[in-house]
Amino acid sequence: MTVNDILEESKKYIMNTYKRLPLLIVKGRGNRIYDRDGREYIDFVSGLAVNNLGHCNPRVTVAFQKQAQRLVHTSNLFYTEPQINLARLLVENSFADKVFFCNSGAEANEAAIKLVRKYSKDKGNGRYEIITTYNSFHGRTLATITATGQERFHKGFEPLVPGFSYVPYNDADAVEKAITDKTAAVMVEPIQGEGGVNVPDEDYLKRLRKICDAKGILLVLDEVQTGLGRTGRLFAYQYTGIEPDIMTLAKGLGNGLPIGAMLATDPIAQAFTPGTHASTFGGTPLVCSAAIEVIKTLTEDEMLLDNCRRMGKYLTEELNSLKEKYPQIIRNVRGKGLLIGMELSIKGDDIVQECIKKGVVINCTMERVLRFLPPLDINPIDIDALMDILSEVFSSITGQ
Repeated sequence: MTVNDILEESKKYIMNTYKRLPLLIVKGRGNRIYDRDGREYIDFVSGLAVNNLGHCNPRVTVAFQKQAQRLVHTSNLFYTEPQINLARLLVENSFADKVFFCNSGAEANEAAIKLVRKYSKDKGNGRYEIITTYNSFHGRTLATITATGQERFHKGFEPLVPGFSYVPYNDADAVEKAITDKTAAVMVEPIQGEGGVNVPDEDYLKRLRKICDAKGILLVLDEVQTGLGRTGRLFAYQYTGIEPDIMTLAKGLGNGLPIGAMLATDPIAQAFTPGTHASTFGGTPLVCSAAIEVIKTLTEDEMLLDNCRRMGKYLTEELNSLKEKYPQIIRNVRGKGLLIGMELSIKGDDIVQECIKKGVVINCTMERVLRFLPPLDINPIDIDALMDILSEVFSSITGQ
């Protein structure tokens, strides 16, 4: 079958829930992906911040190949060592005392929402509402799209789940004013990813922590996109000097295998008891074996996170140089580590398409923000290649 034949079969048999790019990817190695015709692309998307250690990372691949020969799945009615070992690694390297495993970021956030409500219910304080922010993204279950502060995700799914309110991002005063006697928690991303790579002020999370402590409510951090080294630390909250009560993870945790996790301190985690929450495929031996190697790689190889910070700085500087050259197109460059956004004055879809034609895969979110999410071991040579291609594309638009 030709590529076009396969793409037509996709349209025939798969529900139309994605605006797919016209690429049929068949292989990935490191920071390269390859289409069915054998063409090579530098990957600055990494499966949307999933393949933080690169495609088919040898350490991760060997781990789950070995595990696949022993035990792939068994019910969570039993114990398995990979799940216990992964939970221990997450606890030892974070603020948390306990972990709940699931399959995705949406499920992790759903678990966090349920834990907030159950904890408040057990305390008997009558609180159940959660404050989130505009332009946030927390998932696509009915509860997590309600938590998501973007109206475009709500349309067609009303009535939404009650118990959520929204305030502007990076505005701690607005959070404080929005708190009522029904407020149980504040839920935010340390950096908004899908919302346009919005980076808050340095004291934002510190102020939220103080407000939550003063009001006796929980602070939930959605680190689905920012976690697992993406910002240059294992978790983004580690830049701030504060700790959340609950944190959610997914994306980079399995480096391509589906796994999510919801972490909490012990007093809060105790609200979950047998029967209050579960996940059939949460924390299978197979995915946990891969995630163990992800955590070990990130914690044992200091150079990897250092490279993320250095290359993030270099990429940001180079993008700002393009901004100076093409101010009529580029409005702003922002980000942390290797979660970087370039806001445009025009829509970005055509730029993404042109970059693909020239051998580099990038992403556009919020219509006008080009997002760059390369593997954490990206090098200056590949960044320079990206800059050359972006310059070519911008030059063809402006005629410069």
